[in-house]
Amino acid sequence: MNNSNIVKMGTDHVMNTYGRLPFALVRGQGSYVWDADGNKYLDMVAGIAVNNVGHCHAKVVDAIREQAGMLLHCSNLYWIEPQVQLAKKIADNSFGSKVFFCNSGAEANEGAIKLARKRSSNKYGPDRFEIITAINSFHGRTLTALTATGQVKYQKGFEPLTPGFKYVPYNDLAALEKAIGPQTCAVMLEPLQGEGGVYPATPEYMKGVRDLCNKHDLLFMLDEVQTGLGRTGKLFAYEHYGIIPDVMTLAKGLGGGVPIGALVAGGETAEVFKPGEHAATFGGNPLSTAAAIAALDVIIDEKLSLQAEEKGQYIKAKIAAMSEKYPVIKGYRGMGLLVGIELTIEGKPIVDECLKNGLIINCVQNYVLRLVPPLNIAYEDIDKCLAQIENAIAQA
Repeated sequence: MNNSNIVKMGTDHVMNTYGRLPFALVRGQGSYVWDADGNKYLDMVAGIAVNNVGHCHAKVVDAIREQAGMLLHCSNLYWIEPQVQLAKKIADNSFGSKVFFCNSGAEANEGAIKLARKRSSNKYGPDRFEIITAINSFHGRTLTALTATGQVKYQKGFEPLTPGFKYVPYNDLAALEKAIGPQTCAVMLEPLQGEGGVYPATPEYMKGVRDLCNKHDLLFMLDEVQTGLGRTGKLFAYEHYGIIPDVMTLAKGLGGGVPIGALVAGGETAEVFKPGEHAATFGGNPLSTAAAIAALDVIIDEKLSLQAEEKGQYIKAKIAAMSEKYPVIKGYRGMGLLVGIELTIEGKPIVDECLKNGLIINCVQNYVLRLVPPLNIAYEDIDKCLAQIENAIAQA
């Protein structure tokens, strides 16, 4: 099938929930993808921060092939060998002691919300259930994760929303402290707001939130769906801040391209759930966990966190030089290989112009170009990307 065949069939039979580009990607290798007509693109979006180890990394592909020949699925009524191996690997490399597996970031965040409310109900009764999140946050598309998301544009038309959420400005500790009340049981934050415009939390803010949660016996829950697994220059973004959360959620880069999510907890919080209180039919199945073990091994063994830090600094230096030539670049920010370029004009024309020239980037909050490439991207390809962006900005 070619692009036009696939687009026509998709338009006829796939629900219209995405503003899709008019072509279909059918193959990927490393930092490149190809569409059904054979056109090649440099992928600086990486499945929206999913393909941290690049497209079709050989070790991930081999792990999937081997596991697919042994056991695809059996349910969590039984112990699953690659699942327990992955749980130990995550625990050994993080603050956590236990992990619950699911299929996506939204599911992981739903699990975190349930965990926070269950813990609070056990300790304080049913009236302490409120969770504070940040304005411009993004936590997923299921109804409760959507409610946790502090952006009205995603919530409109889906009311009534799940009760029990408050929203406060990001990086504003005084606002957070003021919002804490007798019904509050947890705070859920992203260490860096990706969909919200690529805004990192400040060290002072993260430490202050940890202190407030300690003071009021609230769970401090970090949504690391986009920032985890080496993306920010550390294996997990919380490591930048010298703090330990109570709960962390993972997804995106965990499976090397295979759907998987994880809810990670430490201490007494890891012991809250009892049999029958939470579940996922496909969560942690043999195939997804085998793929995730391989992907995590690649991230650790190939030191992709360090590569993300060094390449992110390289990109920022190049953008700094570019901004001196083009005042349309208002600023740049981010951590590791999660970089935002803020413009004074709308970003979509820049994205469209880059696409014409074989470069895939995206835009968040209308004015911020977001770069989230594979962590093992070559410097040569970074230079190609930045040259195309400069060309598009120059034309604009």
